[in-house]
Amino acid sequence: MTNRSTVREYLEALIIAGIFLGFTNTFVVKTFYIPSASMEETLLVGDHLFVNRFIYGPAPTKLERKLLPLRPVNRGDVVIFRSPERPRVDMVKRCIGLPQDEIRLVDKDLYINEKWVDDGTYTWHRDAIVYNDLPSVSQSARLRDNFGPSTVPEEHFFCMGDNRDQSYDSRFWGSVPEHFIKGRAFLIYWSFGGETSDGVWRGLGSKLRQLAGTAIGFFSKSRWGRTFHLVR
Repeated sequence: MTNRSTVREYLEALIIAGIFLGFTNTFVVKTFYIPSASMEETLLVGDHLFVNRFIYGPAPTKLERKLLPLRPVNRGDVVIFRSPERPRVDMVKRCIGLPQDEIRLVDKDLYINEKWVDDGTYTWHRDAIVYNDLPSVSQSARLRDNFGPSTVPEEHFFCMGDNRDQSYDSRFWGSVPEHFIKGRAFLIYWSFGGETSDGVWRGLGSKLRQLAGTAIGFFSKSRWGRTFHLVR
């Protein structure tokens, strides 16, 4: 075997691996990290996730629906989706409302289809203040604690952060179109308690400093207890 053929085999192997990884990342499993506190305590800043991109895929035939692990978005799923305001930005929230659900918040209490929802197992309210639904109160404060009633449109989902008092979500910018949803968060593969990027590019120097800080603090600042933690 010549050196040229050996190099060619390596190149072919790398190309095939690249295609496989690209396909997997696009259609099956994608990685995502948490840059904000909107999903605490379910997800912490610095959590790195695997996202199942396959679960919400189309299954046009009855046989495919039986054989493949596919299903529609369920109420309570933690989903990754493109921001309705900035489609190039990905967001993570919990699906609260399905198409045609009526959503209402009254003094921070959630009602779906006029029934009170006990969501205390995953919802956090860190601000004791409850803003009244009055004209004298700012719109953002009113929508945070008192919302609706509003009906979720067809092929849309109403999504909210678990850290309700510090989440910018469907209360403020509306429901998420179904085709914006990329997948379901299902596993934390690594959690870092040090500085985490907020996704804003601040130059090469800033990025290099952040990478150096991650490398230095990898062992001391990693939250090993959250490794391989299922997202629920």
